[in-house]
Amino acid sequence: MPADRLHLVRHGEVDNPRRILYGRIPGYRLSADGRDMARRAAEHVEQQGRPVAALVSSPLERARESSEPFTEIFGLEPVIDDRVIEPTNVFEGRRMSRALANPLNWRHLRDRDLPSWGEPYAHVVSRMRQAMNAAWDAAASGDVVVVSHQLPIWVTHLAVAGEPLRHDPRRRRCALSSVTSFAREDGRWREVSYAEPSDLAGAVDVGAV
Repeated sequence: MPADRLHLVRHGEVDNPRRILYGRIPGYRLSADGRDMARRAAEHVEQQGRPVAALVSSPLERARESSEPFTEIFGLEPVIDDRVIEPTNVFEGRRMSRALANPLNWRHLRDRDLPSWGEPYAHVVSRMRQAMNAAWDAAASGDVVVVSHQLPIWVTHLAVAGEPLRHDPRRRRCALSSVTSFAREDGRWREVSYAEPSDLAGAVDVGAV
């Protein structure tokens, strides 16, 4: 039989003193607080008392570092899957407040459904579903942990809930090191829980697309 639960875990806080939109830029690693957040996420999954059979991670440093506590607790090496990576984004490397103040950049905001500044939401949902299905089917039993990023996790939630993918990025329910859990029944995904294991007071969370 396949897996029992699949947990989409967002990475922890990133060391980002310039507060830029880092997107897929390499070299952005977890802060000290981010490493603590990642451990709390892993401990949250452990406290559920469910065996974890597989660990999948985005290739970006912040996700791979966030998978390390799962390796320590469950003894699993992460499978790197490009399908759960952060979306592309034309604003990478900039501070959003400054980028949006420049009229030359407004053309990138012409269509929030695409979105016109990066990878279409529907494409993100498609690749996330592919990765989730593959990880679920490959596990003989137990739970699967997938360490990913805010937008891929949030649009997956919207798709599973049958809600429009168009949304206000400021209203995403996908905090740092949050755990969004799903089950697959009769070929359909169903969200079963959402948790924020870490104290997020003072956390810097400005790098997501």
